[in-house]
Amino acid sequence: MSHLVSIITPLYNSAFYLEDTYKSIVSQTYSDWEWIVTDDGSTDGSWELLKSLAEQDSRITTIRNKKNLGAGASRNIAIKKARGRFIAFLDADDLWEPTKLSEQIPFMIENEYPLTYTHYTRFNSSRELNVVTAPEYTTYKKLMYSNVIGCLTAVYDTQALGKRYMPLIRKRQDMGLWLDILKDTPKAYCLPKPLAKYRMDTGMTANKLTVLSYQWKFYRDVVGLSLPKSLFTFAVYAVKGTMKHRSKR
Repeated sequence: MSHLVSIITPLYNSAFYLEDTYKSIVSQTYSDWEWIVTDDGSTDGSWELLKSLAEQDSRITTIRNKKNLGAGASRNIAIKKARGRFIAFLDADDLWEPTKLSEQIPFMIENEYPLTYTHYTRFNSSRELNVVTAPEYTTYKKLMYSNVIGCLTAVYDTQALGKRYMPLIRKRQDMGLWLDILKDTPKAYCLPKPLAKYRMDTGMTANKLTVLSYQWKFYRDVVGLSLPKSLFTFAVYAVKGTMKHRSKR
């Protein structure tokens, strides 16, 4: 039995990459999907291109925000529209390997895993850079110290968890969602294959200092850790971050 997968994409000024992202979805060997894209005030022709794609493919649902709300809010708007049992995430400049869904969905169903993720490949316009690996599983406590779940790889099961939404913050929304889910399920599990591709040469890839700044605010303002606990957790996160992007060829 096939189960509908709702693919959630926030779109902001990604016209140059959008067709490639769409092609990676259409190329999936798993055919039971819908693509819900929320345009967050693009000014580069992204919305017009998206509408053109939707006119050709009825599986695409288009939404346009009246003002820029950020990726997390845009994803939440799409999740509300989702009809699928499974919620998957793919940003408008990233890609999936053709077997991503056909491998990950059975992996979840057969093992009764409500939240899963995979390895992914980092790439730029000229070449593939490296494979980012992830541990066999993670828990709430482990994830607090290192967000090992790449958003473009994650899928959760609404049949087990209900619909879950991201916190309304500008950065680290995905980590907030995974932690919320891991309050209610002991572990999230990895399918240890690089089934997605993360683009590195766009403006959406933040510099390290900015990332660390948002991470600190995340611990203090979103998770609500005390100052001493925040200092300890942040220190561990920073150390693990330097070790995270290992190459595997």
